[in-house]
Amino acid sequence: MSDGASGDDRRSAIEIDGVTVELGGNRVLDSVSASVPEGRFVGLVGPNGAGKTTLLRAIHGAVGPDAGEVRVAGDPIADLSSKEASRRIAVVPQDTGLAFDFPVEEVVAMGRNPYKSRFSGPSDAGREHVEAAMERTEVARFADRPITAVSGGERQRVLLARALAQDAPALLLDEPTASLDINHQVRTLELVRELVDDDGKTVIAAIHDLNLAAHYCDELLLLADGGIRASGDPATVLSERHLEAAFDTRAVVSRHPVTGSTYVTALPERPDRPAGRVHVVGGGGTVSRLLYVLSAAGYEVSVGALNEGDSDLETARSLGVEAVTEEPFAPVGEAARREVEDRIRAADATVLADVEVGAGNLANLRAAREADEVVVVEERPFAERNFAGSEAAALYESLSERGRVVGPDELLSAVAAAVERSDPVGRVDAE
Repeated sequence: MSDGASGDDRRSAIEIDGVTVELGGNRVLDSVSASVPEGRFVGLVGPNGAGKTTLLRAIHGAVGPDAGEVRVAGDPIADLSSKEASRRIAVVPQDTGLAFDFPVEEVVAMGRNPYKSRFSGPSDAGREHVEAAMERTEVARFADRPITAVSGGERQRVLLARALAQDAPALLLDEPTASLDINHQVRTLELVRELVDDDGKTVIAAIHDLNLAAHYCDELLLLADGGIRASGDPATVLSERHLEAAFDTRAVVSRHPVTGSTYVTALPERPDRPAGRVHVVGGGGTVSRLLYVLSAAGYEVSVGALNEGDSDLETARSLGVEAVTEEPFAPVGEAARREVEDRIRAADATVLADVEVGAGNLANLRAAREADEVVVVEERPFAERNFAGSEAAALYESLSERGRVVGPDELLSAVAAAVERSDPVGRVDAE
């Protein structure tokens, strides 16, 4: 995908050529151009009001552009009949509300309407498509239930099943994860990813969660102020410069330590004074992102103990973060442990990263007992990364019970609360 020439040698499934759309006297899209190759999952990202939904509507012909055109499989969408357009592109809308209590199976069967003549009934092939779509999306078990009687996540899967029953090579989704809990978000996007990888579908989806978009999409198209601000792979598009320009906010972009995908953390405005002192315990590549985020948010950060050669230590030095160090591959010794304890006692909050714990760095976990306020960042169960036995398990359990266990998205809010509890009077007076 690109807003100009594409380096992908596959045939374009959808071409957007200089599309301009004005609604109510406002120019929502301004000369938007992009080319989407077959068999790719492309995410539309951008702030609210950027024109993502309008672009999707222009692609499937629901909105006629004031200038430019959209071509699907080489043909202008404006020249196709409604049925022919629906045979090429299926749509999953953001609004999952339906006015009537249709049974779920009937809703899914609506996806076969583009293949019916005015007086024809359902064909055997049509029934097979409907049944296969319901099985694929795991909605067959409530086929007879009214659509209004299923949950929001289930209803989203029903509408996705309807789109699959349509058997179109291209699929458009408008905020498919909006208002869903994380479990349904992941299940929905995992299924969409399978449709691209296993069935060769071409998918364009407006996704508000940048981290989900980065993890699941092959390419992204960043819209802002009615135009394309960046396009390409997630790492290229989700740069700190692009995000600040598009969203008017500061962000830190790093690699997720578990998935390896691009990871975005929005930051508050940098305060005029240090936001507080935070010591970070981790290592082995688990704290680089945390150091970036905490430093950018204005905290006075220290880290350790880290071995020389650890990538986290390189990050700390590049950020000017003070670090407690040990020799390469050496266990954390008594002197380093005492220094870590001193750092922790001086800190307003201590952050324990999603680090693997063995005999060599168990001393860091012991030192963390000195913390008054603890934030435990957990992305994997501790049992999967505990190589130091029962003592480590007991220490981790104690720290988790005393502190707050959070995912990486909750880091800043948890640290802010911990710092406030550590010195509430001082914080108020300083302000």
